[in-house]
Amino acid sequence: MNSPLTAKQITDYQRDGYVIVPALFSREEIDKLFEVARSDAAISDNSYDVRDESGKRSKLALWFTPGDDIYGLLTRSERMVGAVDALLGGSAPVCHFHSKLMQKEPFVGGAWEWHQDYGYWYKNEFLFPDQMASVMVAITEATRENGCLQVIRGSHKMGRVEHGKTGEQVGASIRYVSLALDVMDLVYVELKPGDALFFHSNLLHRSDANVSPVSRWSLISCYNRQSNKPFNEASSSCITPLEVVPDGSLLAASAAGMAKGADFLTKEGDVTLREE
Repeated sequence: MNSPLTAKQITDYQRDGYVIVPALFSREEIDKLFEVARSDAAISDNSYDVRDESGKRSKLALWFTPGDDIYGLLTRSERMVGAVDALLGGSAPVCHFHSKLMQKEPFVGGAWEWHQDYGYWYKNEFLFPDQMASVMVAITEATRENGCLQVIRGSHKMGRVEHGKTGEQVGASIRYVSLALDVMDLVYVELKPGDALFFHSNLLHRSDANVSPVSRWSLISCYNRQSNKPFNEASSSCITPLEVVPDGSLLAASAAGMAKGADFLTKEGDVTLREE
């Protein structure tokens, strides 16, 4: 499978636990996605709030099986799957664990605590974190003011850190976060629409509340190798090989939102194991 990543980008990911790919998606593609997402009744009906310790709230919708809607065409695009395939350990087919549309609105969008994605996914009994990764595609600009992602460079090499409940979220041990910050760099991941952040499942990351008048929206797709079978996960999406679509599909297809009956996660389905 073709990958848009250079050898240097793959090396950077292995060393730092993340890599930023500028303009992985064109402005035309992102504008089309944003237009559909803002008026998507299924997304709106299945979005819910997750509050931070101060009471501010971020809104998200999460689903498992990628379809032929505009989100699925992005998630299954050759450039996305090819890049993930180049970054994950192992050689089994790439599968889709879940995707989520993150909506951090002006002034009310809340913070996310320091955490690792595998800090949650460990509870789903996936055994191999090197075979899991997330990709954040910026739909709107992400800045320090509107609560862009922050990462600790190289923290994926620490392995899994213990996590505990913090309000409606699950956060990493603050002791280990403090130790990591003593010896590793804190990076603010500011992105333009269409930029993509690929990051390891054990990379420590967080975000501040949105204190700006500008929304921060992003689509985050999480991937897994088929060989990394979970022992405590109801959805089979994470071990179902993806049907990859050509990169031109997102613009060529009729703009379509999420189909009714999509397998969304409800808040009662335990968002604390799924967050970004």
